[in-house]
Amino acid sequence: MRIQLPIIRTNSDSHPGGRSALTCRFRCGDACFHEVPNTTTNPYVGDVIADAVSRRTTLRAAAVVTAAAAVGGAATVAAPQADAAVAAGAATTERTGTFSRGARGLRFNPVAPNKNDVVTVADGYGQNIVIRWGEPILNGAPAFDPDNQTAKAQAGQFGYNCDYMAVLDMPHERHQQVLVINHEYTDEVLMFAGYDAANPTREQAEIAWAAHGLSVLVAAEDRRSGKLTAITRHRLNRRVTATTPFEVTGPAAGSELLRTSADPAGKRVLGTLNNCGGGITPWGTVLSGEENFNQYFGNAEKVTDPTTAARLKRYGISGGASERKWERFDKRFDVAQEPNETNRFGWVVEIDPFDPESTPRKLTALGRFKHEAAEPRLTDDGRPVLYMGDDERFDYFYKFVSSKRMMKGTSRAAREHNRTLLDEGTLYVAKFIGDSPAAEIDGSGKLPEDGEFDGRGEWIPLASGNKSYVEGMTAEEVYVFTRLAADKVGATKMDRPEDVEPSPRTGRVYIALTNNKDRGAAGKAPADEANPRNANKHGQILELAEGWNDPAADHFSWRLFLVCGDPEDPSTYFGGFPKDQVSPISCPDNITFDAYGNLWISTDGNALGSNDGLFGVATAGSRRGEVKQFLTVPLGAETCGPIVQDRRVLVAVQHPGELDGASVEKPASAWPDGPGKLVRPSVVAVWRKDGCDIGV
Repeated sequence: MRIQLPIIRTNSDSHPGGRSALTCRFRCGDACFHEVPNTTTNPYVGDVIADAVSRRTTLRAAAVVTAAAAVGGAATVAAPQADAAVAAGAATTERTGTFSRGARGLRFNPVAPNKNDVVTVADGYGQNIVIRWGEPILNGAPAFDPDNQTAKAQAGQFGYNCDYMAVLDMPHERHQQVLVINHEYTDEVLMFAGYDAANPTREQAEIAWAAHGLSVLVAAEDRRSGKLTAITRHRLNRRVTATTPFEVTGPAAGSELLRTSADPAGKRVLGTLNNCGGGITPWGTVLSGEENFNQYFGNAEKVTDPTTAARLKRYGISGGASERKWERFDKRFDVAQEPNETNRFGWVVEIDPFDPESTPRKLTALGRFKHEAAEPRLTDDGRPVLYMGDDERFDYFYKFVSSKRMMKGTSRAAREHNRTLLDEGTLYVAKFIGDSPAAEIDGSGKLPEDGEFDGRGEWIPLASGNKSYVEGMTAEEVYVFTRLAADKVGATKMDRPEDVEPSPRTGRVYIALTNNKDRGAAGKAPADEANPRNANKHGQILELAEGWNDPAADHFSWRLFLVCGDPEDPSTYFGGFPKDQVSPISCPDNITFDAYGNLWISTDGNALGSNDGLFGVATAGSRRGEVKQFLTVPLGAETCGPIVQDRRVLVAVQHPGELDGASVEKPASAWPDGPGKLVRPSVVAVWRKDGCDIGV
């Protein structure tokens, strides 16, 4: 039985994936339309090695791919808008005749691609809005008034463009949870009526500073359903903004490369910017990656020192005035006046959500680049390992292995010890080696003769403490200019490595590679086995296994789990699952796991013409590779987050209505509050109407 899931065609190829020009402008400073910052010529290694067969057998042992005979029918449900992952066991399948309900945790009828201006969820599910941009979360913060917004008000309200979310249990409170939510960027055109991009006001700039950063808030869950409601003005609620003081820690703290006129010690930074992916540490803190920070700095063209100019260019910092013109109101955003200020962004930051008085930290041992993820796991002896992607065309995938073991418990001694774990260790970058001859990787996405895109790889050390492994660079330079260090050691250029998630069941690491329109272009890197398609519009998911499931190993094996796009396109691949029985998926971004070991994928810039959405896919058993769409977000929006719990799914609906030509006066969406109301990024909870667990 074929699932009838139509592809919505689009005539626009002007922007990567399905993003609007407006999104590209405000989210990343039109990064994909600037020169690729990575101009190195690291080669593809197509190496047919003698043990290829045995390695492939080992990698497949825990997850056998078999073709399923049939799958359940599809349904399109436009739900009314509510409220105006040790070894993996085979996923179980229940059958009645030829009807299959799917893998446990994914038993729902998939949502069809659509262009609805609502959050469209699977049949039988309800939803509610947890919190909207501008709703007060701190004592003394006023109700949201878009016509009279101030920076002081915004500093006490939920920030703009919610992205990564972390959810932690509230100690001693069974039905309350702590949410930590990133606010990636601001879109001033959709925030301020009559916004003049050439002449923004100081108040508008300061409101935007306050709308960046993170929000910490407590939420209460309904005991009869999965509904979640924010508790405003709770004692743990907190805002971290672009002006909040941060402590700089780790081996580069105090470096001359981080010193400015306002901070001659190089150990105290004001604010965090463009916070995207993150992670929860085993000791209960939250990590957040600073991504497209380059776009906030102006006047790089006035820098005359060639070394400084080259370093700025490698990080995408060039040209004259910035989009938001913040350099007019604070000289730290003027590169000509404060060239080191840019070096103080692009880090992973750490925040303690249970101590609102604590000072958040910027962790220099983890390297500086456009951080899209910071996902931790522990080695057998208790040392944390972090995986990190650099979200740029042709940039790299990294990991950090701590040299210290985590101390268990919540004592003061344990807390003080654990806060140093990410300051000491070794930073690595990945080199992916395909096991097929280069001639078999022609850029079309055609599978090589061995039937899979797969191979081996190695972790190349860059620095450990004060020791550099990169010729010609000091350790401080490696940490501050990590991209340049990775260039020198010959790391593999990837198709925008974004979020990464280790499976809590198998230990395998999954990497979302969103897309790369320049792959194979003239003068650019050609396709390789890990990035097998030229002009890659749809992205892929890579599955990585380290040593004998040892996160500290210096080698790994890998294969592509999904090659995304239209199932009818011969270049696509869905873990070996029948392609006529999957939901079409394009541009994978944030990922997470559920309790059954299924991978959930949110998309950013769907290049198939549909609204972005959230998809579940089984990673083991007879359903491995079966992609099923769970929801779609409104017009112009991106699906962020996500969180998949037993009884609810949480998604951050980022930049709704962010379509070309849209403004406050001419909205392109009426979500979430209907016509005549300001379009507002919001967090949504989705739950089963019958009160049962998700997807069972």
